[in-house]
Amino acid sequence: MKIKEGFVLRTICGQNVISGEGSANVNFSKLVSLNETATFLFREVEGKDFTPEDMAEALLREYEVSRETALEDCRKLCEQWVEIGIVE
Repeated sequence: MKIKEGFVLRTICGQNVISGEGSANVNFSKLVSLNETATFLFREVEGKDFTPEDMAEALLREYEVSRETALEDCRKLCEQWVEIGIVE
């Protein structure tokens, strides 16, 4: 999967959010708030093809977490990103 073109990470009032920009995302009318870990993962995969396993590997390099927990959390995050339409 890959983050769709036109989705950018911004900091607004101290919150990290993903917003859609450009004509391709004109119908995306929401801001998606990210916690610290999701922000880290977005930055890690931005502009790249990735899998939940790739994201879990990034988590393992950065945080003290078990492989199983990292993979489960990354799968859930990917499902959420697919559901709201920011990845393809």
